[in-house]
Amino acid sequence: MYDVVVVGARCAGAPLAMLLARRGYRVLVVDRAHFPSDRMSTHYLQPGGLRRLRRWGLLDRLIATGCPPITEAVWWIGDSLVTGFAPPSGGVNAAYAPRRTVLDAMLVDAAREAGAEVREGYTVRTLLTEDGRVTGLRGRQEGGPTESIRARLVVGADGRHSLVARSVEAASYRNRPALSVVYYTYWRGLSSRWQGRNEVFIGGDHQIGVIPTHDDAYLVQAARPRSFLAEYRSDIERHYHASIAAVAPDLARELTGPAVQVAGFSGTGALENYYRKPFGPGWALVGDAGFHKDPMTGQGISDAWRDVDLLADATDSWLAGRQEFGTAMAHYENTRNAESDMLYDFTCEAASFQFDPLTTQLVRVLAEDRALADQFFGVIAGTVPPVDFFSPENLLEMLSRLPADAFGDDEALLANQTPGDHARMPAR
Repeated sequence: MYDVVVVGARCAGAPLAMLLARRGYRVLVVDRAHFPSDRMSTHYLQPGGLRRLRRWGLLDRLIATGCPPITEAVWWIGDSLVTGFAPPSGGVNAAYAPRRTVLDAMLVDAAREAGAEVREGYTVRTLLTEDGRVTGLRGRQEGGPTESIRARLVVGADGRHSLVARSVEAASYRNRPALSVVYYTYWRGLSSRWQGRNEVFIGGDHQIGVIPTHDDAYLVQAARPRSFLAEYRSDIERHYHASIAAVAPDLARELTGPAVQVAGFSGTGALENYYRKPFGPGWALVGDAGFHKDPMTGQGISDAWRDVDLLADATDSWLAGRQEFGTAMAHYENTRNAESDMLYDFTCEAASFQFDPLTTQLVRVLAEDRALADQFFGVIAGTVPPVDFFSPENLLEMLSRLPADAFGDDEALLANQTPGDHARMPAR
């Protein structure tokens, strides 16, 4: 009998297994993949997530892999250029974008070192239940017989299409449909302009991102509205390059000149936005299995690590007898929701390619004030509390810097709103 069995051993499952094993619990983590192996991901690690990696004792190990640091954010939004970077926090003053072949294998190794049992090449067939409670799973190792494994808790860390979530019929809420379609590939030979920075171009219905990663390569993505999915898929390469040329012509020239594409295209339009109920009798969910939003703001892995920390604490509190299961897990869910709420709304707005008048004008302010831009990027990075930056008082102070006629035809609309209407986010 295991204390915890984790289904999925990538960026949510492996660190959860590591943290619980470090606390002395008997943990098994299974994954049908073998490591190292790749998966679709823009693999950006925000400083807020890296603070956790540092606390777990793994940041230096990641840096030692040769992944280049990112110390500047450059966002071209329409006619405005916003440049800055998140203020240093918790000993972290950079972001990184490691290849998943490197990151996931590192996390799996750390789980093993902590004492967790890791089974690669393992396929889960079904969950075991007794009297409405999950009690384990049935699965098989490659080439082996099907077996039953018992556990006090089964955790689904198995992604957006989670078998665990489907099996327990985990309810979802605050759902929003997929808003974007994104394809990306990797390039070598880009000029020094792109070194050390995360550069983003948002114009019309195009969003382009450039991120340095391992082996002197750059991930270059091109996102469009979800309505463009069928057309994009009809000729991915042509539409990818056309989108880049539309809003990032300097980059487009490099991609058709000295740069060399070093991988095939990866991408999807299945980027639904949702919260799922993350626990029930004998089960829990973490990472994309429990919460997912569009990758536009590059927070997926950092979100997963936040939730890993919360679930590890809740599980320990329950297993150690300090709290009832429902009480501990309700705290996990409520904290997850409170800490993700504002950026969930902002990300969905960004992924819709339709910024409202208030957001558009706030961008103008950020473009003129580096200190405010740093605070904004700190919100995105998870190092500046969103409730502070997007407080009514701060929003009104920023808006006071604009000309009186900044909102044009929308001025009357804004005049009829109270400051409290914007307390959550600059999004409606």
